[in-house]
Amino acid sequence: MTKRIGITNQKGGVSKTTNTINVAGGLADRGLDVLAIDMDPQGYLTHRLGFKEAYKADSPNFADALNSPSDYDIRNLVVTHDEYDLLPANIDMFHLEQELIGSGMRPRLRLSDVLKSVNDWDVMVIDSPPSLGPLNDNVVLAAENLLVPVEADESSQLALTHLLRQLDTLEDNYGAAIDILGVIVSNVSYPLDNEQQSSIDWYEDRFEGRVPVWIIRSRAALKRAVKSGGSVFADDAEDVDMAAVYAEIAEEVAP
Repeated sequence: MTKRIGITNQKGGVSKTTNTINVAGGLADRGLDVLAIDMDPQGYLTHRLGFKEAYKADSPNFADALNSPSDYDIRNLVVTHDEYDLLPANIDMFHLEQELIGSGMRPRLRLSDVLKSVNDWDVMVIDSPPSLGPLNDNVVLAAENLLVPVEADESSQLALTHLLRQLDTLEDNYGAAIDILGVIVSNVSYPLDNEQQSSIDWYEDRFEGRVPVWIIRSRAALKRAVKSGGSVFADDAEDVDMAAVYAEIAEEVAP
């Protein structure tokens, strides 16, 4: 049975896509067959991995599959990256999100329907849009296993609180059992200023004894790896100490 992991936080700028790329890379580096899924209409994951044309592709595309899950096999929409496979986002997903907003609760299960009988991969890693809208809810309900990227600031603490409330609502409405597998504090610069230290302490206190809290330091080599279209585990990636942290995350969440 394929394990699904959603990378989610409604706040933008918390490195969701960077973490998706590198968690998927870490899992693939462990010898697992990995499918990365881009559920963000902006398509940052798709673009970063070098599939700009897929993002603009006419039908059939991922937006079509989400709009009518029973009519499409997403295995036919998957593209191959050097490290793992990708189900690319499509620009038409912007229209889909608007349609789902006014469509009640059932449309929050579209991704679950799309993935229902797909077990060709060991694990799926799903990049979410920066919102608490229906597409993000689709990711949460389809995956039920979440990694939450944050930054070491007060606004991320507030966003996390909002996310936890939304997860409670989804569990109540759908009978879901949603697990947070860990919190990834991204873009941390040392030496820590007071706000960063206070925020890291808050995350560690909030989740102590429950789930890991990982610290990803700001590294130019990490940014260059993503810019070049791959993870820190790619064959041509520079050596960077954060690869060890992503390897630890992959070990923790691997099926």
